[in-house]
Amino acid sequence: MSGFSLAELEAAAALVYPHMQASPLLRWPLLEQRLDFEAWVKHENHNPTGAFKVRGGLVYLQRLKQRLPDCPGVVTATRGNHGQSIALAARMVGMRAVIVVPEGNSETKNRAMQALGCELVVHGRDFDVSVEHSQHLERAEGLHRIPLFHEDLVCGVASYALEMFRAGPVLDRVYVPIGLGSGVCGVLSVRDALGLDTEVVGVVSSEATCYQQSLAEGECVATATADTLADGMAVRVPNPDALAMMRSGVSRIVDVNDDQVLAAMAHYFEDTHNIAEGAGAAALAAAISEQADNRGCRVGLVLTGGNVDASLFARVLSA
Repeated sequence: MSGFSLAELEAAAALVYPHMQASPLLRWPLLEQRLDFEAWVKHENHNPTGAFKVRGGLVYLQRLKQRLPDCPGVVTATRGNHGQSIALAARMVGMRAVIVVPEGNSETKNRAMQALGCELVVHGRDFDVSVEHSQHLERAEGLHRIPLFHEDLVCGVASYALEMFRAGPVLDRVYVPIGLGSGVCGVLSVRDALGLDTEVVGVVSSEATCYQQSLAEGECVATATADTLADGMAVRVPNPDALAMMRSGVSRIVDVNDDQVLAAMAHYFEDTHNIAEGAGAAALAAAISEQADNRGCRVGLVLTGGNVDASLFARVLSA
């Protein structure tokens, strides 16, 4: 998979906007005082389902319905935001959705997916085991399995990057959290389609560094575990297509630990009164870790989602 033309990206965005508005791109004075540089926050936590993934689901399911009007239903694995995206979009097109989550998954996200009408299946010790079970359900029940990385998903989520780059000034650097990779690949595609020189920095958890290691090695490297509170970044096995796009476009991938993420979640709440989940706060955590390099720059921070369990957020507030 290579980058996309501006026409392709705009065609996907046209499928998104009948169902949601553009998300805000805001500067926050208190946050900038803390950071000591100009920061533009892209608030994907304000979307339907509370995360950027909804954009990809809307594009994928609408195009799937056009290609396979008699499709009996879809199945996919998730830690939550992708699943909410698929559940909402499947309901909109009138299609059955089966969502597989790992044991111990966020109860808040589980309830949200069920409220959107999906059939929730809990299976596996972690996300990658859930992926294997979704493959079993695909064969056993004749469902269409939604891939974890696909051009329709990337083009859909890229709509937030179109908004970000068009609504504000030219950014020197953008920090983007990496889970499965659709978000950062969407940002890269839009940057290149618009002919911008903005530096794109990927962010992973220090406990889930498969993409960071893979970028360094030049090939896919899986990790044994991905035990992080930032469940949106808890991926052990990289996608080769996503890695190929990252290799051609990201300047680097930095890692942040759980303590840095918790601190960034607290900063968002204290300085902007926004709730960020772990992955949603990762870009801010990374920008703080490179604070000296960011002084004098216009920096974009993608707040990818705000779906966090109350028990975890209680830790943030009590710290």
